[in-house]
Amino acid sequence: MELREVMQKRKSIRQYLTTPVEEEKVKAMIEAAILAPTWKNAQEIRYYVAVSEEKRQAVLDALGEGNRKKTQNAPVFLISAVILNRAGFQKDGTADNELGNGWGYYDCGLHDMNLLLEAANQGLSTLVMGLRDADKLREAFDIPKEESIVSVISVGYSDADPDRPTRKSVEEIAKFF
Repeated sequence: MELREVMQKRKSIRQYLTTPVEEEKVKAMIEAAILAPTWKNAQEIRYYVAVSEEKRQAVLDALGEGNRKKTQNAPVFLISAVILNRAGFQKDGTADNELGNGWGYYDCGLHDMNLLLEAANQGLSTLVMGLRDADKLREAFDIPKEESIVSVISVGYSDADPDRPTRKSVEEIAKFF
């Protein structure tokens, strides 16, 4: 598929078939994420992949009720995290500018977008969720305190085909000078 076609195909899905997702496809998604740039090549993004029933349930238990119901059939969940105080900082720990750890979160968004696009390219659907109990996830997946949990991404084969929400025009979001 051409890049623009993949971008147009990708949308947030809230209903999944229980069909298992091949491990190779999940690895390809993470490999695509790794290709995203990071601040000074910090490579500070981490993923925790829940595929076993026990770990899937741990993720579901950490989600809000709405997301839990909508994604309960998703066969895979990825937790994205960022190692704090790495991107946006000098080696001595001094922030490079006022954004500080914001650069790590920015990098995580770039990684996640590559991951989502590769999922769409593989015929998979995703939903990025920010409403989650980070403490429950940290405990269930042994995530170090130096990492900030950013999101949970459900992955699977879609059991729905919702309309794409209307997007704003270029004129509404950009100013040319």
